[in-house]
Amino acid sequence: MSVLRFPVWQKPYQEALVELDSKALPKRIAEAETAIFLRTRALSVNPDGQQERQALDDALFSLRCLRREKPNFPSW
Repeated sequence: MSVLRFPVWQKPYQEALVELDSKALPKRIAEAETAIFLRTRALSVNPDGQQERQALDDALFSLRCLRREKPNFPSW
């Protein structure tokens, strides 16, 4: 298993990506989005961290795609 570069938000993000239980998936995605949001907010006051900001944007995009691809996923 590879070492996560940004484990605070990447761990819940990866858990959402590999969740197979369609009933548990919405919760996993919400947890990942929350972790990403909190980290984005923390980085907003830091001029450094451009690579992590890009990784956060990419992760949010992937979660949105995952939500769209799953049938019967609740729409927020």
